[in-house]
Amino acid sequence: MAGTFICTLFITLLFATSAFANVHHHRSPEVYFQNGNFEEKPNPRYLKKTRLIGKHALPKWEINGLVEYISGGPQPGGMYFPVTHGVHAVRLGNEASISQTIKVKPGQWYALILGATRTCAQDEVLRISVPSQSGDVPLQTLYSLNGDVIAWGFKASSSAAKVTFHNPGVQEDPTCGPLLDAVAIREFYPPMPTKHNLVKNPGFEEGPFPIFNSTNGVLLPPKQQDLVSPLPGWIIESLKAIKFIDSNHFQVPFGHGAVELVAGKESAIAQILRTVPNKVYNMKFTIGDGRNGCHGSMMVEAFAAKDTLKVPFKSVGKGAFKTASFNFKAVSDRTRITFYSSFYHTRIDDFGSLCGPVLDQVIVSPVA
Repeated sequence: MAGTFICTLFITLLFATSAFANVHHHRSPEVYFQNGNFEEKPNPRYLKKTRLIGKHALPKWEINGLVEYISGGPQPGGMYFPVTHGVHAVRLGNEASISQTIKVKPGQWYALILGATRTCAQDEVLRISVPSQSGDVPLQTLYSLNGDVIAWGFKASSSAAKVTFHNPGVQEDPTCGPLLDAVAIREFYPPMPTKHNLVKNPGFEEGPFPIFNSTNGVLLPPKQQDLVSPLPGWIIESLKAIKFIDSNHFQVPFGHGAVELVAGKESAIAQILRTVPNKVYNMKFTIGDGRNGCHGSMMVEAFAAKDTLKVPFKSVGKGAFKTASFNFKAVSDRTRITFYSSFYHTRIDDFGSLCGPVLDQVIVSPVA
């Protein structure tokens, strides 16, 4: 008995240390949810084929509605479910949800980081809620063929947060819905501007670094306001996602983090700066490619107040980058800066994966 306990303890510690080993250079601690990768199996008596029966059938989670416990790979009926992070996943049928209450620090910012993908219909949506915040993450665009990892931000209002993942959809096939294969959480420290740079989090060093081995980067869903964005300081103001990438898996111009503009003009990132009207500022930024098979003629468009700069970049997929800058005149005490990619690109080794230019190190400073 003691031997089993020690063995289990050792495996748990090994798992914990391997999860932390990759990310030791970031300040923010991170944890899986309890049974966050769904590898703790339900008791067979609470399973009817794949369907979970009863509110507490899934260990450590509370379930509502039609929730299935799935093993990755080919399925009966000819479907294939990618389960990238482990072996098991859960699928949320029409109006189904799973939830877990976690300990958090009041007033602290967090990002949930989860493996999620659609299974049948184009218009599947995952609704994430943590009282009093809620948001819909569209899953119709697949950014990578072996399952996407998504980040969603929130600010804790008390010491306990009930996190719920819900499928609001009503498909013809009642089992159709999002597949979740891992759920983790990361704490954030919102960065502040400095006198040398008005941009908060200018080099994307505070962000949802991948917790499980997500070699595809982490998607930042559309329409995220800066108050609860999973990328502190920045607004994802577009119809499609932006991708957060890290230096362990991609070529990043500076530091550990950057963003990849993966969906042309449909994925735009913005920030609102405090400025002095009629004062002239310089904006400098770096663009490049992530050395991830994204080739071609790229163009990043940058906007500040009434000024625009288009920066062409020819990618041969070798991780090159270049820096551009321009001056703009502030017209009010708030100036919005925005970046997007002019064109769509897909990886040459995988036409199903959207990719694009990388943006890093955005500096806005007053011109003397």
